[in-house]
Amino acid sequence: MNTTAYSTAAGTGILELEVQSSLQLASQPAFWWQSVLGVVGFEAPPPLAQARIPVTASMTPSLGAHDLCEVWRVTAPGTHLSSGESAQGRLRYRWSKDLLFGSMITTEQAGARSEAETLLQTTEAAYREIFDVLNKTGHGHLIRIWNYLPRINGHACGDERYRHFNSARQTAFRKSGRATMGTVPAASALGSPDGSPISIYFLAARGAPRMIENPRQTSAYHYPRKFGRHSPIFSRACLWGETGGGTLFVSGTASIVGHETIHPGDVVAQTRETMVNITALLAEANRIVGEPRYSPQGLTLKVYVRNPSDLPAVETTLSQLLCRPAGIVYLQADICREDLLVEIEAVG
Repeated sequence: MNTTAYSTAAGTGILELEVQSSLQLASQPAFWWQSVLGVVGFEAPPPLAQARIPVTASMTPSLGAHDLCEVWRVTAPGTHLSSGESAQGRLRYRWSKDLLFGSMITTEQAGARSEAETLLQTTEAAYREIFDVLNKTGHGHLIRIWNYLPRINGHACGDERYRHFNSARQTAFRKSGRATMGTVPAASALGSPDGSPISIYFLAARGAPRMIENPRQTSAYHYPRKFGRHSPIFSRACLWGETGGGTLFVSGTASIVGHETIHPGDVVAQTRETMVNITALLAEANRIVGEPRYSPQGLTLKVYVRNPSDLPAVETTLSQLLCRPAGIVYLQADICREDLLVEIEAVG
C-alpha cells in the first residue's frame, strides 16, 4: 500500500492508494467505504455492491496475482465525500472538498463513416464530458488520467489508432479552453485487448499541481510530426499537494531518450532505461521540493509488459534495480509505440 499525506489551502487529508483483492474488498466494513473515492479492477470491474462509488477497470490482463484492484481513498477526520454522474450518464465520479475521482467506460459507437471518425468522435466526446463535470464541481485541475484503448497500435484510415486518439484528445482540450502544453496532466495510454471498450479514469483537484518534465526526454507535447499530426498531451510527472512535497504521479514511462525509442527488441535494456528515466524524474521532483523526498523504493509501480513471455526478464531486472519497492503490479498491455516492450508508471 502507498499512503501519502496531502494538504491544500482548503484543508488537510490523507490520499491513499491501496491494492487489494476483490475478496479483501468484499470483507471491508461499511465505515471503511465512506472514504473510498473509486475502485479500479484490471481485467474487469470487480463485482462490488457499492452503488455510490465509481467502479471501473483498465481491461488489461494481470500477469501474476489475479483479481487485484486499485483503491483510491481520502481519509481524514470529518472528510465528507459526495457522488454524482454526468448528464450523459457515462461518467461516474466521487469527490471531497479538494479532490475528485472519475471513471468512464465507453464503446466506439457505430454510425460514423469510418473507424477513424468513430474513434475520434468517441474520444473527443469522452473528454468533453470529463471537462464538463470538472467545470461543474470546481475541481478544475486535471492532475492524473489513465487511458486504455483497444488495438492501440492498429491502423485505421492510414494512421495508427493511438495517433487518432491523440488528435481527438487535443481537439477536446482546445475546444474546452484548456492548455495543450506545460500545465497538462500526468497520463498513461495503453492498449487493451481487441473488442474491449475505451476505459478512462482520472484524478482532478481544486488546487493546481506542479508539472514535472524529464531533462532526458523531449516533452511529449513537443514531439516532432513524425509521431503524429497532433502530439500527445501529458506531462512526464506531476506533484500535487502540500507545499513541501505531496503526492508524486509518474506518467507512463518507457525507454525513450529525447524523442526516440532506445534499445528496440531488448526488453532488459528497455526496462533498465525506463528506470533511468524514472530516477531522473525523481531527482527533478526532489529538486523542486528542495529535499530528497522521493526514491525508487518509495514508489508503487504498475508495470505493463507487451509480451507475457518477457515477464521473467522484467521481474528479474527490476529486482536487481530496486530494493523493496512499495509495491509492483504486472499487467499485459500493448504500448503506445510498437517498438516499446515495457512501460512503467508510479505513485509515490
